[in-house]
Amino acid sequence: MHVRALPARPVIGILHPGVMGAALGSALKARAGAVIWADAGRTHATAKRAEIADLVAVPDVADLARRAHMIISICPPHAARDVAGQVAAALEGRDECPLYVDANAVSPRTVADIEGILGTGTVCDGAIIGPPAWERGKTVFWLSGPGAATVADLFADTPFDARVLGDEIGTASGLKACFALQSKALPTVWLAIESAAARFGVTDALRDELDRTGAGYDAALAAVRDRADGKAWRWAGEMDEAGDALAAIGVPDGFSRAAAEMYRREG
Repeated sequence: MHVRALPARPVIGILHPGVMGAALGSALKARAGAVIWADAGRTHATAKRAEIADLVAVPDVADLARRAHMIISICPPHAARDVAGQVAAALEGRDECPLYVDANAVSPRTVADIEGILGTGTVCDGAIIGPPAWERGKTVFWLSGPGAATVADLFADTPFDARVLGDEIGTASGLKACFALQSKALPTVWLAIESAAARFGVTDALRDELDRTGAGYDAALAAVRDRADGKAWRWAGEMDEAGDALAAIGVPDGFSRAAAEMYRREG
């Protein structure tokens, strides 16, 4: 199976338009013939986001896979393989397939597995660092592997600053895993401190000491919880994937494993 040639105004599928997916779809409207999403089984909130972003609904994933020249998968990390499997099932028996951009927060091994599901040379590895982008300057979309330059060109002059990181699949996901150690694993130390202090019965004394030395116990905890509110379950999966990424290259992965557990407790 080989990737379909992208026309000047390709049909682009988004799986699925959560907050980030809706922003990606909206960013591509000016460059695409149509930006489509799969309606079946999605929530009213998803449908509303897609409507606001002016995306075109199609019946299901199978229909989207057959129509699209390019698909961007942006879903919870634990669902990335399953979404790729749904696309592969829809394309079974076909000689051509869409370029599949896996933009999920997963490990390089997971991206390689997804390429194994869809076919060699059909998957572009993507990593989004920053919030859903509605204006330029806040979010970078890193890309590596097959089709990276093509995808970057489609995002030119959009709110997403697309950058090609290299020719190898897994490089972009490796960058995302490293960044996640700083952005999501490190802050969970405060959750562990809170839990340990409560069990030792030293919460008040610890608060006094941290406040006295400028660490700001309550403010630090509040900041972690504010960021993770409603996202802890998803970030647990991302930390699992980051742990897998580190373990695969011989770097201690305990930081990510512990962070995943702390987010599960919060979720």
